[in-house]
Amino acid sequence: MTGSDYYIPAAVLAIALVVKSPSFWHTWHSPMSKSIFVILASSAAGFVFGAPPTIERVNRVTGVPNISALIVYCILSCLACGSLVLLINWRGGAEETVRRHTRLWIAATAAVIATFCVLFSLSDVPIEQQRDFDTFYANTPYVREMIVLYLTAHTATSVVVATKCWRWARELRELQAAWTHWGLIILVTAFGLTLSFALLKFMAVGARWAGTDAWDPLSTDIAPPLAGLGAAMTTVGFLLPVVGPRLGSMWVSWRAYRAMEPLWRALEPFAGPGKPVRIRPTASLEIRAMARSTEIADRLLNLAPHLDTSHREAAERYASSHGCTPDAAIIFAEAATIHAALVAADAARVPASGRTAVAVAVDPSAVIPTRVSGTNGLARLSIQFSNIHRSGSPVGADRSESN
Repeated sequence: MTGSDYYIPAAVLAIALVVKSPSFWHTWHSPMSKSIFVILASSAAGFVFGAPPTIERVNRVTGVPNISALIVYCILSCLACGSLVLLINWRGGAEETVRRHTRLWIAATAAVIATFCVLFSLSDVPIEQQRDFDTFYANTPYVREMIVLYLTAHTATSVVVATKCWRWARELRELQAAWTHWGLIILVTAFGLTLSFALLKFMAVGARWAGTDAWDPLSTDIAPPLAGLGAAMTTVGFLLPVVGPRLGSMWVSWRAYRAMEPLWRALEPFAGPGKPVRIRPTASLEIRAMARSTEIADRLLNLAPHLDTSHREAAERYASSHGCTPDAAIIFAEAATIHAALVAADAARVPASGRTAVAVAVDPSAVIPTRVSGTNGLARLSIQFSNIHRSGSPVGADRSESN
């Protein structure tokens, strides 16, 4: 792995950290926010300080050969602790139990890091090793113990987190909590990779203890990419349940916004004399979809005098007789009624030709323009209306609506 192999994922994680900064600032009291911050920060720092160019510069600036190895060990320990603490708080339970387990893991991590520092200070590692520190100093007093402690802690953390995530994922699969379920599956994979990293390191170090360096490539060439991929997937796994629902909501709003366009445009002559709703360029997709559904509702109110209740009832009976569900029959009936009303209004030359806006005085309490409401309902109505409009006839219920 070259420097860019480390710095590119570090930059991506740093961007995610910056994007999430406002959220961290407002929810810093939350243990989960603190844990996510630690995971993002330690993952980015791990990539930065694990890169060979950074190792060389840090060693030169500090004047302490191989101190970068100690720094990376400490950073990765913080990443493991942050992952465990987040998982504990994420899973929840009795508040006192969660707090006790959190303090236990933080204290254990602090003790491990302090032990790293003591063992490193007692060791003699004068020759700089940018890529094969673990194997090169596998038989060096104090460093040997530091390496074993690091790999043991790494292995134990990976096994504990992967096991907990797998058990929880199996529980959530039955509850259909999709985003959290897939986040946990990604975490199982991520910590499986970090476990593989530790085991490969152990094998290479064990070979050194046996007097051979033939297995060094396991530590220097195969293990680092697994650790990097595992760290990246760990971040994704923890962020997916947080970001996923938001992305899902944006996608649903965007689809509804686009789906409502045919009906929105068809009703444009009935927009009324008022100023159109202005949406800020920075407005969310949810706000855009809500504004469009509100405009459609207002325009339908102006179209209300041309809506034929008997036509609506006949269209609903027609849809029901062709196998549509009650909900789909209502959608079809409303779409057919709106289509017929627009045809009737056009035939009566109301509104006038061109794009002149027409406002019709209507008593809202005496008229129900449509039984369909909400962005998703109006999106389905618009799709059915578009189908009827293209066919040129208010008959032919869309069978897909009945599915």
